[in-house]
Amino acid sequence: MMSGLEAAFTEASSPSWAQRVRAGGELSSFVDVPEAAEALVGLLLDVEDTAVTRQTAEALTRVGTVAAVRLIALAVAEADDNQADWLQTGVHDALVEADGVLNIAAACANLARDREDAVRRAAADIAAWADGTRR
Repeated sequence: MMSGLEAAFTEASSPSWAQRVRAGGELSSFVDVPEAAEALVGLLLDVEDTAVTRQTAEALTRVGTVAAVRLIALAVAEADDNQADWLQTGVHDALVEADGVLNIAAACANLARDREDAVRRAAADIAAWADGTRR
């Protein structure tokens, strides 16, 4: 029998968008596992269905840790304009809860010192999205 993590890895590469969405939610609890992080970035940049991008971004934003927000930043750095719009929408959807904004702002502040320039720039974008949610 497959573990939950193994099942989520299988779903992450499924042809079914619904299974990929489910995988994004399940894998978001494992952002510190390198294989899960890699799969999550792939789901954030899903080229088949924007629902996968949006809902994976929402799940990671709800986690709100530096590691989770860093994965969103990595995706923002690679995203085309359409993907970036859906990443922003997913972040916004999660931030409609007031306490989420504080976690994301703190994570972005931490990422402002990241070793990768692309992550620093993308974290600034995410911080601006979070700031816009408060208004």
